[in-house]
Amino acid sequence: MAIPTYEDLMLPLLQEYAAAARPMSIKDLLPVMANKLGLSDQDLAERLPSGRQSLFHNRLHWAKTYMARAGLLSSPARGQAQITQVGTGLLAENPARIDGGTLSRNPEFVAWKTSSASGRSPAPEAEQLGPVREASEWTPEERIEAARADLEKGLRAELLERVRSMTPAEFEELIVQLLLRMGYGTGAAEMARALGGSGDRGIDGVVHQDPLGLDRVYIQAKRYADGNTVGSREIRDFNGALDLVRAPKGLFVTASTFTKDAVHQAQNATRQIVLIDGNEFAALMLKYKVGTRVLGIVEIQALDEGFFSA
Repeated sequence: MAIPTYEDLMLPLLQEYAAAARPMSIKDLLPVMANKLGLSDQDLAERLPSGRQSLFHNRLHWAKTYMARAGLLSSPARGQAQITQVGTGLLAENPARIDGGTLSRNPEFVAWKTSSASGRSPAPEAEQLGPVREASEWTPEERIEAARADLEKGLRAELLERVRSMTPAEFEELIVQLLLRMGYGTGAAEMARALGGSGDRGIDGVVHQDPLGLDRVYIQAKRYADGNTVGSREIRDFNGALDLVRAPKGLFVTASTFTKDAVHQAQNATRQIVLIDGNEFAALMLKYKVGTRVLGIVEIQALDEGFFSA
């Protein structure tokens, strides 16, 4: 039989998470789902065009990712998921199907889907962009770009999950690695270091912009969980720490988000403070290939007018 689409897999996958009543990985649920759907060995052997992953595993993964962004699943441990109260409530409605329309009941899912490729939060008017065009109305180039954007959104969500599962010390080291990859400190490892731990005086890392250390950027890292926001008090404390070391500028990075008061506090601080939230941090990791790898490159050819006019 044909392997179901990722939307067709949502309802049976959510039901299996409900039956398990504990964290499960897609790898663990794959044989259960295959048996439930009556898939043959030949079906399971079908792979993506790249050949790097089975089609069934890929669609299960995307079904899980989309439901997680809609709050139906949570991620209590690395690579695992379990049903939430929202997911249980949806199953109690006895739906005939779960699809994008169902997930769009959750404002966070709509915000995620409409967020820009930069990783920043969507603009307030994002929901006023008008009806979504049908895929059949798109040009081939538009469909490719939409697929790329969806892949990046899913990857950013996975990166953020991994970051939030790190220890504070690991998070601080990751920030330093990213800054070096971005070119800060001339990209040399000896030009940056994490300083976290007791006695760090509110400074978790430093990047030297020049060999003599005359121009430095100090870092504050808060690996907060989703929903645990950074407020104005933390920004004031960081500004005070920058004053103590006479630093002209600082970078405050969190795996969660900043409150409006925190943003206002940073804008009016005595030192220049740049704020990076979890979504933007994950987008930067993706852009500078920190914690990711290129699976393949798709070449898109176009007519060479110069060849025919020569």
